[in-house]
Amino acid sequence: MGQSYRDLIAWQKAMDYVMDTYKATACFPKDEVYGLAVQMRRAVIAIPSNIAQGQARFSPGEFHLYLGRARGALAEVETQIAIARNPNYLSEERLQYLLGKSTEIGKILSGLAHAIRPAA
Repeated sequence: MGQSYRDLIAWQKAMDYVMDTYKATACFPKDEVYGLAVQMRRAVIAIPSNIAQGQARFSPGEFHLYLGRARGALAEVETQIAIARNPNYLSEERLQYLLGKSTEIGKILSGLAHAIRPAA
């Protein structure tokens, strides 16, 4: 699992996703600066933050819980991406790119959660 959350592929990919989302929301209309753009940014930040916080807890059970929170934040971002599609705030290319990254991160989080799942 690595010595630090920084060693986790899930955290590294999630950090890249934060930057991708910030770039995508930078082109939103000015009237969305404090609306959907801020919501997306907060949700995407929660993904690597929860991975880091969970890994730092040194308890597989707590880490598993925080990975679930990271997956929840990922689903929130996916929903917000879908919302951004309707008024065409995101190009189809950018939308597909972000959703593809989200799917990849989701798979990594699921694999990590499965690997560290505490015994019942």
